[in-house]
Amino acid sequence: MSADTGDRTGPTAPVAALRARAAGAIGRWPWWLQVAVLYVAARLVSACIFIAAARHQGPNPWLPSKPDYWNFINIWDARWYGRIITDGYPSSLPTDAAGNVQENAWAFYPLFPALGRILSEVTGASPAAGLTVVAMLAGLAAALAVYSLFRHRASHGTALWGTAFFATFPASAILQVPYAEPLTILLLAITLLLVIRQRYGWAMPAVVLLCLSRPVGVPFAVMLGVLLIAGAAERIRKGPEGSHSIRGLVSLAGLTAVCGAAALSWPVAAWVATGDMAAYTKTETVWRGHSLVPFKPWFDTGVDLFGPVLGILAPFVFAGLFALLLFARPVLRLGTELRLWCACYMGYLLVFLDPQTSTFRMLLPLFPLALGAAMLSRSKAYRGTVLTMFVLLQVVWIVWLWAWAPLPGGGDYPP
Repeated sequence: MSADTGDRTGPTAPVAALRARAAGAIGRWPWWLQVAVLYVAARLVSACIFIAAARHQGPNPWLPSKPDYWNFINIWDARWYGRIITDGYPSSLPTDAAGNVQENAWAFYPLFPALGRILSEVTGASPAAGLTVVAMLAGLAAALAVYSLFRHRASHGTALWGTAFFATFPASAILQVPYAEPLTILLLAITLLLVIRQRYGWAMPAVVLLCLSRPVGVPFAVMLGVLLIAGAAERIRKGPEGSHSIRGLVSLAGLTAVCGAAALSWPVAAWVATGDMAAYTKTETVWRGHSLVPFKPWFDTGVDLFGPVLGILAPFVFAGLFALLLFARPVLRLGTELRLWCACYMGYLLVFLDPQTSTFRMLLPLFPLALGAAMLSRSKAYRGTVLTMFVLLQVVWIVWLWAWAPLPGGGDYPP
């Protein structure tokens, strides 16, 4: 007993008291300030990693060696967005001498560069600066929207931890570079929140903007369609006691139709502008080096990684494990809409994605699973370990994928 008392009143007692006092003071901050400070701290950590990686950056296709932070984050696809601001989209698909379509701007959705252009014209800033500011502000707003979404399913503390996992995810560094991901996550979180609240009319403009930010409209439309069918079936079975009124189902049907149309709007725009019905698909597949065949790239990658037998089984094992994850107890607590979104988005990736190193950042729309990870345990040791591992894996992601180093056959793995 005396030894325990000594521990409580020993040299560590003032430190513990100071820590408790600081935690109490932070706990009295408004939720939005807590989220903002958490997110900014996460981005400062990522910035330190970027700066360290930039000091070791050698010759590359865009910059001199050892660039500064701001130039270092404006490489890879950021250059494409800047080019869209200055040159727009081509009126015809560029081809080589053999008639093969070459890389071009139609692969990149228009909302993010449009906002960057507006900011650049209003402020007189360069396109790179305009895009960077839009991305950083969208990332901060996305963190606030993600927390608000999580708060519908969890307490303040758990929602804050889920937001921390989102903000430190290994590929979360993309949230502070001139890519469309921060804007997409912001719009996705807002739209999911409106769907959960059954504010389907308000969700219509949000989902249109979402579909113009990145190609996530198809899985979102599928999610809405499943919710509509389930809601209609429940209405037939339970009558007025169901979760949706007739008016609510009509609004949900309208939202589903709007999302489906918006999901097709960019491929249609590419068709109208270039005269080629498959302009968008042809452009997207240039980076793959082969035509679009649903599911096949997953099996090809499986065979490359695990051999002809295990490689064929690998996609089935992966899909099965992900399905089991969706029925884990913490994930069940996310609710129908968030689980269904994760299922539809992963299904979309399995059908259309060519798995490669860019896949890591394409997992960011699965951010609702971050709340499931926070719900898994309230242990500070567990949550602290996850946070630490995520930050360490950010180092891997930035040094391996963002920093450019030539491969033996030329080029480098894209982030």
